[in-house]
Amino acid sequence: MANDNLTAILYGINDIRLEQTPVEEPDENEVLIQMGCVGICGSDVHYWVNGRIGDFVVRQPMIIGHEASGVVVKLGKNVTNLKVGDRVAIEPGVSCRLCNYCKEGRYNLCKKMVFCATPPVHGNLRRFYKHAADFCFKLPEHVSLPEGALLEPLSVGVHACKRANIGIGSKVLILGAGPIGLVSLLVAKAMGANKIVITDLEQNRLDLAKKLGANVTLLMKKKDTEAETVQRVIEAMGEEPDKTIDACGAESTIRLAILATRPGGVAVLVGMGAPEVKIPLIHALVREVDIRGVFRYANDYADALELLASRKIDVKPLITHNYKIEETVKAFETSKSGQGNVVKVMIHCN
Repeated sequence: MANDNLTAILYGINDIRLEQTPVEEPDENEVLIQMGCVGICGSDVHYWVNGRIGDFVVRQPMIIGHEASGVVVKLGKNVTNLKVGDRVAIEPGVSCRLCNYCKEGRYNLCKKMVFCATPPVHGNLRRFYKHAADFCFKLPEHVSLPEGALLEPLSVGVHACKRANIGIGSKVLILGAGPIGLVSLLVAKAMGANKIVITDLEQNRLDLAKKLGANVTLLMKKKDTEAETVQRVIEAMGEEPDKTIDACGAESTIRLAILATRPGGVAVLVGMGAPEVKIPLIHALVREVDIRGVFRYANDYADALELLASRKIDVKPLITHNYKIEETVKAFETSKSGQGNVVKVMIHCN
């Protein structure tokens, strides 16, 4: 085993350092993985820029990274589902498996969840990392390691579309064409949505959304009133959407999701913004618009992998920038700046 375990550690605001850390021994139910690819998520950038997300605060140095894939190099003694040499996608949240939430299959709500790069838990942006074997998913030969790393955001899209009950004939509004909005678009299309309208403030992201299969793209104008925006959305759709996915988390988009969705429809909130926002709640109540939260995913990795493996979905166009692990700080600066039409920045660890 190589002694080189270059690791990206977040020490505090705007302070990521590359250091050597020990290669850990896998426990009996874990595997040691030679890391292949780690994507940069908005939450990673948020911790780097702000040092916290809500109640999760970086109080001590934390290894960053959670959208990941790699190659199994060592097995714990109880592991039977994988073998050395298997290429795997890593589901980064390991639950207790014993509580009622876990037993009900909603393990994303487990109070003992250990999730990569969510303080104080270390992430996996390093050359070698150990992980629970049952939260590793073997990749077929024709699915690449970068695609494997993108299973993480793709699973958020799968979970969001399931929460929205998207199916054949659904008319879907997606607010925000960042990585989560775009994977939600891909999944909604694969699940049979009849018409998809997607909005954003950046034309280049809407151009990509169009290539990925959006029926209509809508550039948001800051000067529009809320009522004008609602009207523009409904005109673009040809009617009120029956499912809306908010992938932004801004107060304005949460309000728009509630106001634009048809009576009896579903507004799914994926984007996370301020802890408290002002929303037109009575508007939702009297029209019976269901408001549903999305927190990560549960039992969605296998479905996301099936969508990739069957080629119903192509996530490769989302990867706009590639860096080596030695260039981690530059990769984060690119992701933060948004310059050069950034969608997803991928770091290659070995």
